[in-house]
Amino acid sequence: MTKTAELSKAIVKGIQEKKGKAITLVDLSTIEGSICSQFVICQGNSPQQVEAITDSVEEIVRVDAGEKPVRVVGRENAYWVAMDYTDVMVHVFVPDARAFYNLENLWEDARMENIPDLD
Repeated sequence: MTKTAELSKAIVKGIQEKKGKAITLVDLSTIEGSICSQFVICQGNSPQQVEAITDSVEEIVRVDAGEKPVRVVGRENAYWVAMDYTDVMVHVFVPDARAFYNLENLWEDARMENIPDLD
């Protein structure tokens, strides 16, 4: 398993641990000029859940993959939190913000994989 795949697996586990929904893996590795190899996009129902998902991802990735984010932004209001793991960017949204920014559409040239919700 590649380092990026291992990191993504730990991120998804962290999201699912706090019942994050609509997880999409966006493979940017073939897109010229992209800022990283992969986006992991998901949503929580409220700013509190977005914050809980962010904390869970941080903890599980640290334990399972031995990585810490280079930077985390958006925690103040928790409508959109972006976590930078260099090769993988994690975006945790509330539903309205996700629909507004529509990152999946912005990177529509990329290969996407939707991870089924656990419940």
